[in-house]
Parts: sequence; structure tokens; C-alpha cells
Amino acid sequence: MRGGATDEGLDDQMTSRIERRFAALAKEQRKAFVAFVTAGDPDYATSEKILHGLPAAGADIIELGMPFSDPMADGPAVQASSLRALKSGQTMRKTLELVRGFRKRDPDTPIVLMGYYNPIYVYPRETFLDDAKAAGVDGLIIVDLPPEADEELCLPAVERGLNFIRLATPTTDAKRLPAVLANTSGFLYYVSITGTTGSAAPDVADVSAHIRRIRKSTRLPIVVGFGVSTPAQARAIGAVADGVAVGSALVNAIRDSLGPNGEVTGKTTSKVLDVVKSLSGALRTP
Repeated sequence: MRGGATDEGLDDQMTSRIERRFAALAKEQRKAFVAFVTAGDPDYATSEKILHGLPAAGADIIELGMPFSDPMADGPAVQASSLRALKSGQTMRKTLELVRGFRKRDPDTPIVLMGYYNPIYVYPRETFLDDAKAAGVDGLIIVDLPPEADEELCLPAVERGLNFIRLATPTTDAKRLPAVLANTSGFLYYVSITGTTGSAAPDVADVSAHIRRIRKSTRLPIVVGFGVSTPAQARAIGAVADGVAVGSALVNAIRDSLGPNGEVTGKTTSKVLDVVKSLSGALRTP
């Protein structure tokens, strides 16, 4: 399924929520806005309000970060969001509870859990996959599990009907790309920069060249993330990709809304959702 297109008459039961969302977006001739927030940031109650408000603000797909004490691929903003969540008492079980509560109110918006393998391994793995599926999770992005370890988590996840979404980067060459794509489903996440999240702005010409190259090898939708923080950047990336993922700008909005001692204020939820409206709106403007 290239760019989210599905075969005519394909039964919804044979496709995932993520595939159905990209198919719907293709019919609307617009690109996906993928919003990343960390579960439990800055606390459970506020995180729940933000999560429930994301679809109406313009999020087509939600990436929910699983807090971890050593988020090696993340820049300072997302690292800080993870630490805020852990400090407030967030756990993996509470993260799945957030998803469960969201799914009761929203049966359609896809949720992808993004993070690292350690919290899943200690859950433990098999129980986590069963609980995640039961809660209403649609996919996983696990940044520290390479294709060579697919039997560890990827294949068991796919067996349960969860999409396993892989990352491709500017250094993913023609020799490596087939391994990256082998068991990837839902969409491919293209990391627009070399470095951690939020560390630099993407070069649109460079991103476009890499996407053209990758499209020759896959029919999956390609979502671009890392470094997108303004409407102009979102619009430019949306012109060459199937979706735009934004994280650091949203967790920074949470950080900037907090009081002097890190306490939640009356502006916390609205400030985050306002950023989502602004950035997602750029993908809806001709």
C-alpha cells in the first residue's frame, strides 16, 4: 500500500487502524500529522487531558512515548519529558491504562507506542504485547532493536496484529534498506537528521532526495520526523512525505507552560493543543 492507498473494497477487518487512517487521508488528499507526547508528562491527569484533546486539535496519529530513564536517541526536550513523567510516578502499566481510557472514547485514531526495549523486556515482553493489544495500541516504534533482533519483539508483535514501525535515517544506504523494510508495517518513519530529536532543522531538499530513493523499494507511507518545529517546516516536509511527526515542539510547550517549581498550570493542556493546531493546520492549507 503506497502512500496509504488501499485496494477498493478491502475489508476493514483485514487492515490496521494505521492503514485505514492513511487510506482516508489519501482520499482527502492531505498528509498525516503525527503528534508525539510522553505518557505521564507532566503528570497522569494532565497527560490524559492532552491525549484526549489531540485528535480534535489535528493529530491524525498519536505517538505515545514510553518513559525511560536512558532515552539515548532523544534530545534534551524529550529526555526531560521522560524524566518529568517518571518523577510523577508514570509506569508502563499506567501508560497502557492511558491508551485503554483513550480507546473507550476514540475508536479510530491510531496510537503508536514509541521508546526503548528495556521497559518492555522487564514487563515482561509477552505479557506486554498481550496487554498492549488489549488496551488498543496499534503499533510500536522501538528505536534500539535492529532488524537482526526481529525475533525478540517485532515478529511476536506482528503475530498479534500490531504494526512494527521501523526507522530509516540519512545513513540507511541501499545495502541496509532491505533489512529495515523487511518486517516493517503501518508506515516507515524517516529520521530527517543525523543526531537526536530536536537537535537541528531538516534540510528539505536532502529529505526529498532520500524519500525518492526509499519509495523505489516500498509502498509503505513515509512519515518524516526529528527537527520539525514550525508550520513552514511542516508544510515543506508534507510536500514530499506522506506525514510529518512532531515531538520536541510539543514537549517544549508542556515545559514552557509549567510553573516555577515545575507545577502544572491552567495553560498546560491548551498550550500543547494550540501548537498541534498550528502545525497540523499547515498540512491542511493549500
